[in-house]
Amino acid sequence: MDSGKIIEDSFEYVKEGLVRKWDVWILLVFCLIVFPLYLGYIIRIFRGANPSPQLDTWGSMFIDGIRLLIVGGTYTIPVLILCFVFFGSADMIRSSVSPSTTGGLLIAVLMGAIILIIVAIITWLLVLIAVVRFAHTDSIGEAFNFGAIFNHIGKIGWMNYIIALLMLLIALVNITIICLLINMVISYTGIFLFLILLPFLCLFSPRYITLLYESTGTA
Repeated sequence: MDSGKIIEDSFEYVKEGLVRKWDVWILLVFCLIVFPLYLGYIIRIFRGANPSPQLDTWGSMFIDGIRLLIVGGTYTIPVLILCFVFFGSADMIRSSVSPSTTGGLLIAVLMGAIILIIVAIITWLLVLIAVVRFAHTDSIGEAFNFGAIFNHIGKIGWMNYIIALLMLLIALVNITIICLLINMVISYTGIFLFLILLPFLCLFSPRYITLLYESTGTA
């Protein structure tokens, strides 16, 4: 897997799809407001559309977006359950403990937080491959074929996969921070800049993940 080539290809993908195409930028912002449409759009990117897909057949996009929402929502259920159990239990314990047991409570809270973070990270690693697999196969069931998902990540290489996602995450966080800092200096400018950059991110991120998935040469 060549991370540099994946980044370069993703930039070219966005450049081809958005440069001098303000109508596409505006439509993408609209799709983000009606978010199932955007989810349906990135399904087309996940399927390997090259160049970037057209914004058309809105009904089909909306339905695909709902299906992707079901897949993603199902994956978040374990994290949500753990959040409910962890924070609910911590609140109950805090209201009933004495000062002498505060240390034990802090350790329990710390352990619970660590478990929650680990589960959230594992879920994130799995769901990205799951949604691209769903797009490639057009089968919700295949999004939960954990054997195939683990096998695919193994072909990419767990370390390569994690490093590639960290690179993407760092880029997205840095862009967000820059926009926030600009907004602090010049009110509303950062928000406007973020809206301008949002369509760029909306194409770059799913294309990046798709190329990462396809780097194994297998579906």
